[in-house]
Amino acid sequence: MFLLSAKNITKNYAAHRALNNVSIDIPKQSIFGLLGPNGAGKTSLIRIITQITAADSGQVYFNGEPLSPKHISQIGYMPEERGLYKKMKVGEQLLYLAQLKGMPKAEAIAKIKEWLSRLDIKDWWNKNVEELSKGMQQKVQFIATVLHQPPLIILDEPFTGFDPVNANVIKNEILQLKAEGSTIIFSTHRMESVEELCDSIALINKSEKLLDGPTRSIRHQYKSNYWHVESHGKPMLADAEYSVLRQTSHENTYHSDIRMPLNGSPNKLLAELIKSVEVIGFRQRIPSINDIFIAKVTGQEDLIFQDDEERKITEEKLSASE
Repeated sequence: MFLLSAKNITKNYAAHRALNNVSIDIPKQSIFGLLGPNGAGKTSLIRIITQITAADSGQVYFNGEPLSPKHISQIGYMPEERGLYKKMKVGEQLLYLAQLKGMPKAEAIAKIKEWLSRLDIKDWWNKNVEELSKGMQQKVQFIATVLHQPPLIILDEPFTGFDPVNANVIKNEILQLKAEGSTIIFSTHRMESVEELCDSIALINKSEKLLDGPTRSIRHQYKSNYWHVESHGKPMLADAEYSVLRQTSHENTYHSDIRMPLNGSPNKLLAELIKSVEVIGFRQRIPSINDIFIAKVTGQEDLIFQDDEERKITEEKLSASE
């Protein structure tokens, strides 16, 4: 059962088409990665889900019902652009935002104290927001988003401003929220945490959905006939059906990427290799979500199997273009 489904969503702003016939389905109690570079259309889709704007065509369904104003209180949204009142104290602000979501005052105060303790910031109640660092403000914004225990939580670039320790704290809280029954949309164009957190993903680029599905299935969908071989000695392959794409060595240890025919047998390749070298490592290259993201966004799927140095150069070029 899907908590949220968006069907054939199209959205235009003057002459710019932000979303073109985009559909996604988000299972209940899952973490869904909404991926894409800056300007891809992710934020436009989120604004439609949160009813900040409306789609020009298409329909969004929340728990099987057409999305309507009654669902607003069932959604927690943490935008990339933070929205805290800098002159207000942390406790007062969280209480105000909780009551806007319909929480009774006594329940809200108890929940705020629980969350301040949970994130190890229980002494912050009387601090003004403007006194806090960017990362500390981020924690307050996160609490405001999840405080009313909404069935759907939307986190847009939630790790911006966090050091690695606090980023890990928030990751654990996101996983705990899922375990407690929440469904989470995790919107990002950074891939570091996607494979760790997301059960399924959709990739949007230039207003179009390029792919979607379970994270593990997508990775395996893009696996190919490339194998990485580590060996003592340089592999000598007499069979012309095998291609050595790249090879590095240090002293007598060789790292080789070898392409087999599409219907080739790994056992046959291994048998060929051991005729000439001692094989100490042999694995199929299954691309990461980051590899797939770069390849799909650039339209060059052969980039999936770049080596680390080539991939770093491509990522820098992609980042510079955003």
